[in-house]
Amino acid sequence: MASGRGRLNSKETRITVIQLITEAIKNGTRQKEACEIIGLNPKTYQRWTKGEKHSDARQERSFTPPNKLTEFERKQIISIVNKNEYSDLPVCKIVPSLADKGIYIASESTFYRILKQEKLLAHRNKTQPKRIITPPRELKATQPNQVYSWDITYLKTTIKGVFYYLYMVMNVFSRKIVG
Repeated sequence: MASGRGRLNSKETRITVIQLITEAIKNGTRQKEACEIIGLNPKTYQRWTKGEKHSDARQERSFTPPNKLTEFERKQIISIVNKNEYSDLPVCKIVPSLADKGIYIASESTFYRILKQEKLLAHRNKTQPKRIITPPRELKATQPNQVYSWDITYLKTTIKGVFYYLYMVMNVFSRKIVG
C-alpha cells in the first residue's frame, strides 16, 4: 500500500485492504483499530466501501505532451543519423548542419535521447576512441643491482635564491646510493 497522505493506491491494493479490514471487523475488531494497524484512515475505508467500484474517484495520470515526436519523426531522425553524410559526425555537428540547410526536426538533446533509446549512441567518429593507458608493470628486486631508481631534487644554500641540484641513482634492493 502506498504510504503517505494523498497517495494513489491501485485498485488491487484497495480491494485487498478492504477484504482484510472487513475480515478483522467480522472477527470482533473495531473498525478504527483495524484501520490503524494497516495505517489507513477509517474515513478512507468508509469512502472506499461506500460504492462497489472500490475506487477513490481520482483518475490515473494520462498526459501526453503536445510537442511529442511522432513515430515518423523518430524514424526520420534515425535515418538521417545513419546516412553516409552524417554517420561519422556527432549530434552536436549534425543538428547545426541540418539547420544550415533549413531543416529542423528536433533539438540536440532529443537526438541524443532517441539515439540512446535505439542503442545507437556509440563512438561516431572515424577515429578510435581514446584508450585507457595501463600503468607500468611493477618491478621487484630480489637481489642487488637488479632495479635502480633515480631522483633529482634542489638543495638550499646559505644564499637566498641559490640552490644545488642533487642527481641521485639508488639501488632499490639495498637502498644504497650508487651514483
